[in-house]
Amino acid sequence: MRPLTEVAADLGIPADALIPMGRHKAKLDMRAGDDRGQTGKVILVSAITPTPAGEGKTTTTIGLTQALHQAGTKVVACLREPSLGPVFGIKGGGTGGGECHLEPRVDVDLHFTGDLHAITSAHNLLSALIDNHLHFGNTPTLDARKVRWKRVLDMSDRSLRSTLIGLGGDGVPREDSFDITAASEVMAALCLARDPEDLRARLSRLFIGFSTDKKQVTAEDVGAVGGMLALLRDALMPNLVQTTEGAPAIVHGGPFANIAHGCNSVMATRLGRQLADVVLTEAGFGFDLGGEKFMHLKCPAAGIEGLAAVVMVATVRALKYHGKGDLSAGMPNLDAHLDNVERFGQRAVVVLNRFGDDTDEDVQFILDHCAARGIPAAASTHFTDGGAGAADAVALLLPILNEPVRPLTPVSPVDGTVRERVEAIATELYGADGVDWSELALKKLRAFPRLGADRLPVCMAKTQSSLSDNPKLRARPTGFRIQVRDLEISAGAGFVVVLTGALTRMPGLPKRPRAWDVDLVNGEITGLG
Repeated sequence: MRPLTEVAADLGIPADALIPMGRHKAKLDMRAGDDRGQTGKVILVSAITPTPAGEGKTTTTIGLTQALHQAGTKVVACLREPSLGPVFGIKGGGTGGGECHLEPRVDVDLHFTGDLHAITSAHNLLSALIDNHLHFGNTPTLDARKVRWKRVLDMSDRSLRSTLIGLGGDGVPREDSFDITAASEVMAALCLARDPEDLRARLSRLFIGFSTDKKQVTAEDVGAVGGMLALLRDALMPNLVQTTEGAPAIVHGGPFANIAHGCNSVMATRLGRQLADVVLTEAGFGFDLGGEKFMHLKCPAAGIEGLAAVVMVATVRALKYHGKGDLSAGMPNLDAHLDNVERFGQRAVVVLNRFGDDTDEDVQFILDHCAARGIPAAASTHFTDGGAGAADAVALLLPILNEPVRPLTPVSPVDGTVRERVEAIATELYGADGVDWSELALKKLRAFPRLGADRLPVCMAKTQSSLSDNPKLRARPTGFRIQVRDLEISAGAGFVVVLTGALTRMPGLPKRPRAWDVDLVNGEITGLG
């Protein structure tokens, strides 16, 4: 690995702006880019609907970053931090793969610089203060039956989806539950905040429940904000690491894209745009999830008015999976995501993440399909060949980087109601025939105008495995309706979470968790790949 001071120097970051957190990772003083405007162009890396094999967005983001770095471009990758839940669950490590990963990869995959632990602690401090508020009957008097704030843990644990607390002591017994830290509203608020004062404002308006006289109660009302900010002091600062080939990477924040907004922090991306000419960032899962939320939630928060390009990652094996073994039958899934990129007024480039067992015929079939649509496309072998393997893909991107960015056109109506926003996303992006609302969701919708939430943006919580809310429907399903079962106000994040289908905010471990593969051997951690 290169000395981190050299990596920082590639971006013009002075050594005194680095706060070392070990030999090869550091916090970045947010003032590092104060004297520069946000002129760096943004490339979003997204993908088709995910499959069990994985499509390789992070690997592709890193491969493209390394190729641009080799070409002499001042570039930085801005990525999310992995959550321990998937690392020890179904996914394993989240730092890329092959010759395109982050270093130090084990550190990033596990505790890294402690950001997720700080977010967990800040969230649960508020939980503890709520129960203390109930115990002493402090003002405003909380209604224990209408506390909406849950607890969080950075681990997949289905047993904590529904719990009883306050038993066997002098607490106030009530039902409670846990979300995973990646779904915490504190995570969302930190990732969407522009600076510490914006985060203070967001934490202050966290909606925790109702008082006995039916008024909203916030984190500020129970005196939680100062302590939460203190716990988040270091977590506010983005982290600098490097890729396999020594290109700079800023890693910060880690919300899931199926149950949260799925993008790295606004602060990191804004800093990247100040420091580099090109910022490559990714949004989780398929374009219908992380990509849509990047456009509707992150871009307005970050002041991003348009993108240089959206890289759509696809693989032969994934498209065959969607076609149940037939590549041609799986292509409508790629088309659906490309259509959605165009609905936002953006330019798509397809990068086919090529594996060793892909045939030339299958690869050419996909490239010809994209050419017929007028979409630039290239096969890339970055997994095995590093940045050099992404040279053809970068050759497509370099001319685009010299063109003006395309203005972003929202699909969700900017001044629309929650209901109008959900129906626009469901019908125009997912391809649904409409939306069915549970009685609980309709009851909450009726209360939203009184609560000041009727025109908030929405964060769709939906399965990542399908364009629909049914994970079994592959390719480009038709003739379905989206089922909205519940709504949750996230006033601090600034959106309403829309829970669809059977999706839960606390994942469970699979029958064979990846934790079985992880070990400590002669002082080295193994099995995370």
